[in-house]
Amino acid sequence: MQLNKGSKGFSFSKEGPLDMRMNPEGDLTAKEIVNKYSEKELTSLIEEYGEERQARKAAKAIIEARRKSPIETTTQLASLLVGALGFRGKSKLHPATLVFQALRIAVNRELSSIQEGLSKAIGFLSKGGVLGAISFHSLEDRIVKNLLKAASFRNKKEGGLPFLQLLTKKPVVPTFAEIRMNARSRSAKMRFAEKT
Repeated sequence: MQLNKGSKGFSFSKEGPLDMRMNPEGDLTAKEIVNKYSEKELTSLIEEYGEERQARKAAKAIIEARRKSPIETTTQLASLLVGALGFRGKSKLHPATLVFQALRIAVNRELSSIQEGLSKAIGFLSKGGVLGAISFHSLEDRIVKNLLKAASFRNKKEGGLPFLQLLTKKPVVPTFAEIRMNARSRSAKMRFAEKT
């Protein structure tokens, strides 16, 4: 629901401030990153968290635009990214998608939160308890996959049973019908494991 609120600054299709904080009391905003980070820092962030192949180009466009005046809104940033990156061939992704993803991940420290939350969840499981995790992009899915896999091998060296038994070797993905009903589900991947 937060993603739908223009006032939170998550969507490039709705006018709003460049905020992107899930927790309104968080200390870092997307506006601060966009207007204060160096070109090198922006390139690195967009490359790592957005997996954007044109990260350097995006960072350069942001630096050039903010020299004239601060970038303060979602539509301002989206518009300059469209101008800098353009639409790519058959890709259905909006040019701002991966940059916005990178900013949101950085602002909310999402990847470390997933790692921490999942580790705690595994610790809380009772024997026979099942843990399910849904991820929405490859960076998240890699963390979930690796953490569950590591927990499933934990005691094998000592000849004991694994801590977790993987219930899904490959992630469960939405069907075409599910995607038609809920377009946001298109990138979802679900993985399950059971405590042994």
